[in-house]
Amino acid sequence: MISNAFREEWFSNPQKNILAGLTTAFALVPECIAFALVAQLNPLMGLYGAFIICALTAIFGGRPGMISGAAGSMAVVIVALVVQHGVQYLLATVVLGGVLMAAFGLLRLGKLIRMVPHPVMLGFVNGLAIIIAMAQLEHFREATPQGHQWLQGTPLWIMCGLVALTMAIVYLLPRLTRAVPPALVAILGVGLLGYGLHLPTRTLGDLAQMAGGLPALHIPTVPLTMETLRIILPYASLMAMVGLLETLLTFNLTDDITNTRGQPNRECIALGAANIAAGLFGGMGGCAMIGQTMINLSSGGRSRLSGLVAGVMILLFVLFLSPLIAHIPLAALVGVMFVVAQETFAWGSLRVLGKVPKQDAIVIVAVTVITVFTDLATAVLCGIVIAALSFAWQHALEMRTEVDDNEAGVRTYRPHGTLFFASAAHFQELFAPASDPARVVLDCRHLHMADHSAIAAMESLYERYEKAGKHLQVTHLSPRSQALLRRAGVDVAA
Repeated sequence: MISNAFREEWFSNPQKNILAGLTTAFALVPECIAFALVAQLNPLMGLYGAFIICALTAIFGGRPGMISGAAGSMAVVIVALVVQHGVQYLLATVVLGGVLMAAFGLLRLGKLIRMVPHPVMLGFVNGLAIIIAMAQLEHFREATPQGHQWLQGTPLWIMCGLVALTMAIVYLLPRLTRAVPPALVAILGVGLLGYGLHLPTRTLGDLAQMAGGLPALHIPTVPLTMETLRIILPYASLMAMVGLLETLLTFNLTDDITNTRGQPNRECIALGAANIAAGLFGGMGGCAMIGQTMINLSSGGRSRLSGLVAGVMILLFVLFLSPLIAHIPLAALVGVMFVVAQETFAWGSLRVLGKVPKQDAIVIVAVTVITVFTDLATAVLCGIVIAALSFAWQHALEMRTEVDDNEAGVRTYRPHGTLFFASAAHFQELFAPASDPARVVLDCRHLHMADHSAIAAMESLYERYEKAGKHLQVTHLSPRSQALLRRAGVDVAA
């Protein structure tokens, strides 16, 4: 049984997974270089981080087929730290962030991702699709003495033509054959075309110098003091939170696409260990990358082999192959990423906006917009808060009561619903101590008490009837509600 599972995770359809990994590696390179430059780091740090994180999460992670690397969401978090304190503090932060990620998995908190509502997932996917597409527009600009300006004239037409050709190959090739990933054919085909015709267009080699040696073990040279911890802990915590959120959301999306179930806690532990290794070997921190994951999945990558190949190929690019891949036009990678953005966007969410409850539509739009204009962590947290408040409000409106006056001199209330912070005020309005008879029965067989606000509401109701000189008898409390009241020292069952 173990042998079959191992074979399935590693060697199911090896040819397709190797080609998918190679395709993904080509897409990882410009992203990792760009993110390193955003964080004001040596591009090799982005490539080393991508190799280490991609390879280790592929080997030890809980989600075969998912691709992790030096992610842009992490780069944005660490810019200020690099500027103020330098690279060594960044590496220490990456190590500490990895420890926090691993601790999250060891505490088995990965299941908390189940609390993310589906509208938040849709907003997350849509927001990242827009970000992926918008990030490609930067490649349509060039550095000039007057600053970065949009391409014009022949360079613009060549860039647009190559992007269009790449997209056409990716869309049309599957109609002819599925033997090879269309993105790989597009990248290599457009690369050969650009090189053979000597087209004046920007290439991967124009981004940065990619040649280097093997990453070496290097303990971050920072003082081991509380002051250092005070500096790096906030950044490490934010890196861990952003990385775990993006990883677990991409994890869920991969589960849905492959119709399989991974192990979220194992993925968190592997991601943490990979970040620790990246920090110790001079690499950027990272997490799951939805764009590259989509490329891998659409290219047929389903096993751990595809992720391992992607990671190892990045190292081979750095060590041996940089002169070759330096000639690949950026337009080819831009075209592939435009296709990824189009395929990532949940177009079905636009059709259902008018059909789902209004609050769910608001969550989808809000998370999409916040993801684009701020960051993933803020967007997801805002989406969860909006969804939770909406749920609480809707649940509070369901509080109602039945009034029974069949017994002479006695009025019986039978409330239905959940008594909690959002419904406590409405619960109080259901009763009229001033006009009720001397004896009132509160039948709680359909009432569920949830929190301290429920205790306070019940205590307040008892006091209102006591002040009115009337007796309130509470019956049919559930064992849980009785325990809740008893623990708070409230006795209303007399």
